[in-house]
Amino acid sequence: MSEIHVRIADWQKDNADLRRIREAVFIAEQSVAPELEWDGEDADAVHFLAFERDYAIGTARLLTDGHIGRVSVLKDWRGLRVGDRLLQAAIAEAERRGLKRQMLTAQVHATAFYERHGFKIVSSEFLEAGIPHVDMLRESD
Repeated sequence: MSEIHVRIADWQKDNADLRRIREAVFIAEQSVAPELEWDGEDADAVHFLAFERDYAIGTARLLTDGHIGRVSVLKDWRGLRVGDRLLQAAIAEAERRGLKRQMLTAQVHATAFYERHGFKIVSSEFLEAGIPHVDMLRESD
């Protein structure tokens, strides 16, 4: 496998890649309704794209209040630490912007992944888009 790299994406210029990945992961695989996936927050968010060479394989976004979300990696690239690279990029950008608290809503099966990056569960389990989730928080020094 060649080197994976992550960069900040442009919602307008990179829209096709961002949509292709999120539609494959959330809408096709996890049956999230399109109207829940496309929530109106994207225009103001900082987006990240992970690439293998020049092919986009993963995405994440950071909202202006420090919420990280829409972390998604195409099936064939899972288990290769692509999600780690995306999350690290989002955390670094949040900290660069002075956002000392990063929050996210995690699918329950993925909580250990986020805990490895310093997030702690701060809510009871709840359903979102029919999938069990918890809220998680990370506080920077």
